[in-house]
This record gives sequence, C-alpha cells and structure tokens, in this order.
Amino acid sequence: MGQMVAHQGELLRINPSKNCIEYSKNDGRSWHSRSSKSTIFEFQDLMENGSELLATTSRGVYYSKNKGASWHKR
Repeated sequence: MGQMVAHQGELLRINPSKNCIEYSKNDGRSWHSRSSKSTIFEFQDLMENGSELLATTSRGVYYSKNKGASWHKR
C-alpha cells in the first residue's frame, strides 16, 4: 500500500498536512481536494482494489466506491 495510487484514470493521494484525499487528472501537475478533512480518523495508506479504494486509517480499514469522496468502515 502507499500514499498515492492510480485509480480509474486519476492519481489519488493522502495529503497528511490536511488529512484528506486529493486527486489529479493531469499526472500530478495539480492537485484538488476530493474529501474533506477527516476528524474521525487519520489516513495512513491507500490501495486500489478494483472498483473501490481501501484506506488504512488510525481507526481501521475503510473503503470508498466514489473515488475517495466518502468512506465507510470495512
């Protein structure tokens, strides 16, 4: 797992200073927030898993089916 993954034509990464998911559609030249800052958990790692993203967090494993816009406990 890592802090940046390729998923459905985008790069997604964890921004640790904002504790949010960011995306890039231009190979990382610019980044935009996809999820708001999480106050529930701290993102640690990301993994692409077919149609979903998996995130290891300070509160366990979460998944997203909408490119990291919302997260649900696995």
